[in-house]
Amino acid sequence: MHNDELPGFDVSPHREVQLAFKAIAAHEMQGLPFVHPQMDVYATPFTLFENQWLGCVLTPWMLSLHIYPGPQQCWPVRRVSERLGLQLPYGEMTFTVGELPALGQYLSCSLMSPLTPDLSPQQGVQLADNCLKMVLSLPVTDASVSRRALLFGQRGAQHA
Repeated sequence: MHNDELPGFDVSPHREVQLAFKAIAAHEMQGLPFVHPQMDVYATPFTLFENQWLGCVLTPWMLSLHIYPGPQQCWPVRRVSERLGLQLPYGEMTFTVGELPALGQYLSCSLMSPLTPDLSPQQGVQLADNCLKMVLSLPVTDASVSRRALLFGQRGAQHA
């Protein structure tokens, strides 16, 4: 491995990710107007997708999808804030390179920022879990199912 490469995580980095973002929440985000005061930091257990770790991260200021290098992977060092389009089962998503001392570089895609004020902590955790399942699911091609109907479990045009 060279200085311009980042080593992968052998196991899901969700605990390290959660700790790193808890530290940011405690030290850098206190009192900011867009921070959801009741929301805690939560990282879904990450899952391997094409040998990279993929998971959702919920913080008091955002919900995002994160990718970290997987076992035996070496990522090239990239410029922080560089944008990359990646194809996931859900479709193409744009990720931004981020970096934290405890984690190294990672890719993130914002799913909600800021958080909806009436989102409860329990709903936030459920939303993070559901978002991870959704991005790893094959896309729905049935034209009779709208995105709203899909989220709420209803078929389109079946309302009287």
